[in-house]
Amino acid sequence: MMTMTQTIQELTNTDNDNGIALADALVPYFRPDAQTIVCGALDKDKVAALAAAGVELVINLQPDEELSFDEATAVKKTGMQYEQLSISGADDLKQLKILAFDNLLRQYHGKKIAMHCKSGNRVGAASALRAGWLRGRKIETAMERGYSHGLTGLEQEVHNRLLVPR
Repeated sequence: MMTMTQTIQELTNTDNDNGIALADALVPYFRPDAQTIVCGALDKDKVAALAAAGVELVINLQPDEELSFDEATAVKKTGMQYEQLSISGADDLKQLKILAFDNLLRQYHGKKIAMHCKSGNRVGAASALRAGWLRGRKIETAMERGYSHGLTGLEQEVHNRLLVPR
């Protein structure tokens, strides 16, 4: 039988995050599973929180012109690995980008990862398209995957793209 404390810890994942309350440090914050964190743009404090929480890899979907500091260097200095796949917006939600996104996730399968863009929306869009196009999930299932990963403003665009078989 689970105690209230265990339930709260499970919901916040602080036990899996070395006691770091990532939901407080990262806004917006999505936690689709224990090994995956989705958030908005990073700064040095957020990078430090991710490292302290045991994140092994940061995947950045922001193009360089959106970054306010040298994120790659900051991430690597903490010992985390860093990958950048620029997705500027709806025009970049093409099959080749989603294949590259899938390749990154496969390459680091089993690692604790943090994925981000400015708000989490592009991460959600890429996750939904990956589920639909590459995993053969039904539109509703793919969209739910996207929502759990931060999909908001690109919702209609993603839905329309999932209507076209790949």
